[in-house]
Amino acid sequence: MLAGVLASVSAALAGVRPDLVSRIAPRPGASIRPPISTAWLGRHPQPALDVKARAVVLMDVDAGQVLWQRQAHERRAPASLTKLLTAMVAADLAPLDHGVRVSGASEADAVLQVEPTSTVMGLTVGEKLEVRDLLYGLFLRSGGDAAETLAGGIVQRDQFIGLMNRKAAALHMADSHFTTPVGLDDPKMRTTAYDVALAAAAIVTRYPALLAIAGTPSITLPLTATHKAFTMVNYNKLVLPGTAFTYQGATGMKTAFTDDAGQCMVATATRSGRRLVAVVLGDDVFFTDAVKLLDYGFATSMTHR
Repeated sequence: MLAGVLASVSAALAGVRPDLVSRIAPRPGASIRPPISTAWLGRHPQPALDVKARAVVLMDVDAGQVLWQRQAHERRAPASLTKLLTAMVAADLAPLDHGVRVSGASEADAVLQVEPTSTVMGLTVGEKLEVRDLLYGLFLRSGGDAAETLAGGIVQRDQFIGLMNRKAAALHMADSHFTTPVGLDDPKMRTTAYDVALAAAAIVTRYPALLAIAGTPSITLPLTATHKAFTMVNYNKLVLPGTAFTYQGATGMKTAFTDDAGQCMVATATRSGRRLVAVVLGDDVFFTDAVKLLDYGFATSMTHR
């Protein structure tokens, strides 16, 4: 059965990316990145930090260690952190300059009709944008319309979601399952702080173009013959200059909210060559908590290895 699934996916994606199956759905026994260890916590009990989030993971990407955690494996609604998987699969499927048309038949229309408060990039049916442009809309504005256009505009939407789950499995996201590319609440869709940290670490280490997009403070996509102009400011205040939360070394990544998930954030930062990922789920002060966690992580730089 697995061979048949892989064959059908390969046929559907012919001419898009010849290395797709090996990247998204590696051979049995292969993996993209090993799980991150908690061995450091056994040697260095974590201090009490005034962090409000329900579920937390602070990860040193290069050391491969969790530095602080709380309910790291509690299964929770992923909200728009789902879009980390959406972005990786889209980047695996097609080059960033690949053109994608916004289709009136896409499920984005239905999604946005029933969820009028959903964040959007502002796409119009019939427009054609590059994958790169849609990724700006996905990361900076958490655009549900950008996510749906990526999911349905390169391959069939159900295939794309299947590849998201294959990607999650390849990244050892053992407690995650995705049913949409957007992240709107669905009882069948779950993840954990630990799994989200694995996804973020994959972007940090394997997808430099995605990380650069996620860390862009603002951008204007000029009017072209195939789409209107778009001006977008990043929801992630850690990468914005001149805010109360501007963070030295911040590199990305994503904010999120739904009723089930609450306020959530993944924050990444680099200082002196050290790369950290902070995940906070269910947190009304997620910028504050992300800064506290990153500060703690960088303060351990001489002792954690």
